[in-house]
Amino acid sequence: MTSTMTFTEPVSAHAEVTAEIERNLLASLSGLNSQATNSTLVLSRRDPNGNLVAGLSGSTSYGWLLVKLLWVHRGLRGTGVGTVLMGEAEERAKAIGCHGAWLDTSNQAARDFYRRLGYSDFGLLSNSPGNDPEGHCRWFMKKSL
Repeated sequence: MTSTMTFTEPVSAHAEVTAEIERNLLASLSGLNSQATNSTLVLSRRDPNGNLVAGLSGSTSYGWLLVKLLWVHRGLRGTGVGTVLMGEAEERAKAIGCHGAWLDTSNQAARDFYRRLGYSDFGLLSNSPGNDPEGHCRWFMKKSL
């Protein structure tokens, strides 16, 4: 059977296939574990020309909001846009029963930003000496909602 299986997808289908995998996984898990609301959360801000200038993507599961992506255009950093996006995501998560939020980052400035919002480290993944990129680490952070 494995000789006829395809293990690659065209790049153009990655987002669609990822969403399908996630739907199937969540459906499988729902039969095994008690869950809170599983939902996707996408927030964005656009300029008057319709260009994306900031956005957040996340999901909820088991009472937790996972902030997968947060991006703010360089020209808007430090203006409060990121804080507003995070606050809105957290409020929406609380409204559907989430009790906490978590995320990960490998950017020290982003880590400092999240710490100002009340997030704290709960894990660290770092490269061993000699592994590229040397000194790279990723912080896992959480916050009670």
